[in-house]
Amino acid sequence: MAAFEFQALDAKGKQQKGVMEADSARQIRQQLRDKGWMPLSVEITANKQKNSGEGFFASFLNQGPSLSVPELALITRQLATLIQAGLPIDESLRALSEQTGKQKIKAMILAIRSKVLEGYTLAKALEEYPRAFPHLYRSTVAAGEHAGHLDGVLNRLADYTESRQESDQKIKLAAMYPIILTIVAIGIVVGLLTYVVPDIVEVFVKNGQELPGLTQFMLSLSHLISSAGLYILAGLIIGLIVFKRALKKDSFRRKYHRFLLTMPGLGGFVRDANTARFGSTLAILTSSGVPLVEAMRIASQVVTNMPIQSSLTQATVTVSEGGSLNQALAETKYFSPIMLHMIASGENSGELDAMLARTAKQQETTLENTVSALVKIFEPMMLLSMGAIVALIVAAIMLPILELQQMVQ
Repeated sequence: MAAFEFQALDAKGKQQKGVMEADSARQIRQQLRDKGWMPLSVEITANKQKNSGEGFFASFLNQGPSLSVPELALITRQLATLIQAGLPIDESLRALSEQTGKQKIKAMILAIRSKVLEGYTLAKALEEYPRAFPHLYRSTVAAGEHAGHLDGVLNRLADYTESRQESDQKIKLAAMYPIILTIVAIGIVVGLLTYVVPDIVEVFVKNGQELPGLTQFMLSLSHLISSAGLYILAGLIIGLIVFKRALKKDSFRRKYHRFLLTMPGLGGFVRDANTARFGSTLAILTSSGVPLVEAMRIASQVVTNMPIQSSLTQATVTVSEGGSLNQALAETKYFSPIMLHMIASGENSGELDAMLARTAKQQETTLENTVSALVKIFEPMMLLSMGAIVALIVAAIMLPILELQQMVQ
């Protein structure tokens, strides 16, 4: 039995779309006719995805639809609940498809169910949709199926997905305020220099009064922004585009990532963010039954900084050759001492899974506290900087007035 996407005209002549299961497209057409509908097109889900693009876009679209983090977490949680209730995987997938209101997700779930009915494992069936179910997800599901604890593994996967979403959301929200404040501050300063300073200073220029150095500097800066502001903005945009294109090259991206690690303050943040992501991913994989070497290989792929990723790849080789995890991670020189001590304690006590989870949680909490501290420091510094700039502009305006008053006296 396979999943088919159809288009048909109902009894009122209105076009209807949906997904149905049957052994052939002919059965789907017959079911539609039994409902009084006129079939327009019936196509198996897999074929529709393959025919949805050509060339470069075909290779991209053949990977199927993608899922947002909340959608993936919800589907995982619902599937875990159904399996925990004793339903077979195929029936759980059917029930899951009926819960979703999005046709693309329903079609994807029914296509996965078709693979399961053909004898594929759930993890193997998920490989048809790598954009929706990443490698980490599929490997964890495979480990759960092998160990016979798929429901528990799926619950852990849902927890992991939700916690990653919550952590990323906190960081984004914390960074949003400084970004908005910076944009507003720049807008105010540009507005003062473009409109306020020239109009006020023009009065003194017409009277032939000699302008102080600060006022002359502000006036020159105002003229520069007025005459070349659009060119400067265009240059910045072009520079940003060129920079983003350069980041697509591995050699340049590696140098840039290495530079980030050497920057004071930011380097520690980048290091902690990547090690926390590695630790939390390794924890969910090992606790789900994935072998340590394979778990390290998968977890290193979620690290975004290339030098750290390369070091973790070498650490994976060290562990595969019989080395301890804490010693291999210590050789990378990117992990904090407390994290290494906790991992060593977990290895010695035989509770590595639990210690990894605790370490990952501690790293994420530390990272969130670091972001909050940086935001709290940035806010007053930004306000002070803006106040200083506005004070300079006011001083540039007031100096000619004070000189004029002294001349009158």
